[in-house]
Amino acid sequence: MRVTACFMVMLTHCCEPFYLGGEGSLILTKTDALWVSVLNVLPRAAVALFVVASSYLQFPLHYSTKEFFCRRAGRVLVPFILWTIVYALVWGEPVQNFKDLLLNFSYAAGHLWFVYMLIGVYLIMPLLSPWAERVGKRELQLYLGIWLFTTLIPLIRQWVGGAAPVIYGPSGIPNPAKYPLWGEASWNTYGVFYYLSGFVGYLLLGLYFRKFVRNLSWKRTLLIGVPLFLLGFAICNYGFLSRVWADCGGQFPIEGPVGLAALWEGPWLNDTFGVALMTISWIMFFRKIKNESSFYRKVLLPVSKASYGMYLSHLLLLGVISAWIRTSLGLGTEGALGVWTTPVQIFSSTLLSFVVVALCCVLIQRIPKVGKWLMG
Repeated sequence: MRVTACFMVMLTHCCEPFYLGGEGSLILTKTDALWVSVLNVLPRAAVALFVVASSYLQFPLHYSTKEFFCRRAGRVLVPFILWTIVYALVWGEPVQNFKDLLLNFSYAAGHLWFVYMLIGVYLIMPLLSPWAERVGKRELQLYLGIWLFTTLIPLIRQWVGGAAPVIYGPSGIPNPAKYPLWGEASWNTYGVFYYLSGFVGYLLLGLYFRKFVRNLSWKRTLLIGVPLFLLGFAICNYGFLSRVWADCGGQFPIEGPVGLAALWEGPWLNDTFGVALMTISWIMFFRKIKNESSFYRKVLLPVSKASYGMYLSHLLLLGVISAWIRTSLGLGTEGALGVWTTPVQIFSSTLLSFVVVALCCVLIQRIPKVGKWLMG
């Protein structure tokens, strides 16, 4: 699951240049819009799967809270701090980057938001662990049902609020203005579903599958998992394409401020219904895979152990590889392969980046006394 999630993250990032151009939003052709919709929705469960993997293996806690945090600090915090420093020095203005780090991650390395979220999940795990030890199946299903409803809230906001304005913070990163729902107001953002929304649901999802879901046959897995995945995929695709079409009026290229792409991405954010459905189906498929082959031991397991370091470091190489392939093949339907230029660029960039990053990180992790601090 970790290895696949890593590949999915890189696939997502290799799609970004095809709807994000420079400092703004840019889709060159109708064909590119379709390719981005399909290829960027397929891996959208990546971050959720990382949380599920942590939950499946560690929740409820198997040791004391102090030991848990000490282990997580060495595994998560130290590599994060080291790579944060690397990005601050390499991309953008180092002095300003280090000033910004006092308040948040550097937006030049936007993927680092994940670590802040993960730390938040870790902070709440000791609080929920006693309950998770004794929770019954029906009770957990109830909470998961409430959480699944909260994944509809971003879509409900869009429906009741229409084309929401975009608010730019001091960092320049946009956020859609929230339409207040169920207790929210200008003076209160903690609505009735606030504490049961977000990534805590994936924490509970991992717990539910490990504790209560029996080993289903392949037939039953496919009968349930495939429709769930297709429904989630359709919801995300329709949401993205409908917004793009509404903004472009059928005319391409379409471009605008970066906030426009933020609105296009709304239907496939990590806490939305379509992504939740696809995550559930991925979990069902992964639970059926039992492999003790030499390929698993010699390839998948080492890459899995280096997956956190791969996540932290991959953009340094992926950006260079993706730009080189785009320059070599050209852009849009006028590229070297016509309508196939974009998907070939995305897949080749992803595959090459994954192989190179995995190889580098596995080798770095094997460096005595140094590797574990860089890779986790």
